[in-house]
Amino acid sequence: MNPRRILILLGAAAALLVLAYLFIDLGSHWDYALQRRAKKLLAMALTGAAIAFSTVVFQTITNNRILTPSIIGLDSLYMLLQTAIVFAFGSLTLTTLNPQVHFGLSVGLMIAFAGLLYRLLFRREGRGIYFLMLVGIIFGTFFGSITSFLQMLTDPNEFQVVQDRMFASLNNVNAKVLAISAIGMLAVTAYFLPMRRYLDVLSLGREHAVNLGVPYERTVKRLLIVVAVLISIATALVGPITFLGLLVVNVAYQIIRDYRHRYLIPGAILIGIVALVGGQLIVERVLTFTTTLSVVINFVGGVYFIYLLLRENKA
Repeated sequence: MNPRRILILLGAAAALLVLAYLFIDLGSHWDYALQRRAKKLLAMALTGAAIAFSTVVFQTITNNRILTPSIIGLDSLYMLLQTAIVFAFGSLTLTTLNPQVHFGLSVGLMIAFAGLLYRLLFRREGRGIYFLMLVGIIFGTFFGSITSFLQMLTDPNEFQVVQDRMFASLNNVNAKVLAISAIGMLAVTAYFLPMRRYLDVLSLGREHAVNLGVPYERTVKRLLIVVAVLISIATALVGPITFLGLLVVNVAYQIIRDYRHRYLIPGAILIGIVALVGGQLIVERVLTFTTTLSVVINFVGGVYFIYLLLRENKA
């Protein structure tokens, strides 16, 4: 099927799910319910767009469809920050901290870590993207080990607050934080636009991209900045959703079946919105809040990840 028609169908599916989420069982206090649901929808749209967008770019750079940006350790760093705040200052500090301050602190720390990592690794020639991923895995494991150690030392009652931060949540998203996230994503998109013409060539691999005149090193560094900022915004906004990017982007590859990123990126974004809104509908209407959205997404994504590994092994 024509990729444009597929995008139209995905857009229609996303629109139907959005309308269903907004208007099903509004009740008598429809104005209050509609306001809360609209805020959740905006959070899901921003999160789905940021994760899908960054994962497509990251997989294009690495030329690997089973990798996600979380491999460089940003999710682990986010959890370390939440745990360290509770361990040092208590759970009351984390729960009462100004949402804008908490968001800025989380995003700033993750971007600063990513920037320092890029600066150190790309200082010398010959240190490419795979070396970056290796060091990212090491740092992610290191951050996870410190987080686990601090959690074992934390009072069990305090740990409950940290445990809530381990899973993505849409219930307490602040409207001002949503606005800041939207502005940040628009700024990153504007920064990305001049580089969009290189993505199709980068998907051919480093050697072909260099031979075709792409300024490879500079372009990859700038695209990695885009990836880091988008993942930082999405993680700080709702929390870590490890397998969402892997799931929606690989489904986009399967459905769209076109190498051109002008179709892949919007398709992945729409699938991300469908996955989050549809998943939230299932959590609220079918599972009646007995679990969280991130658990559903990570379960489905984990199963799909195993399927991808088995398929690659057979290939």
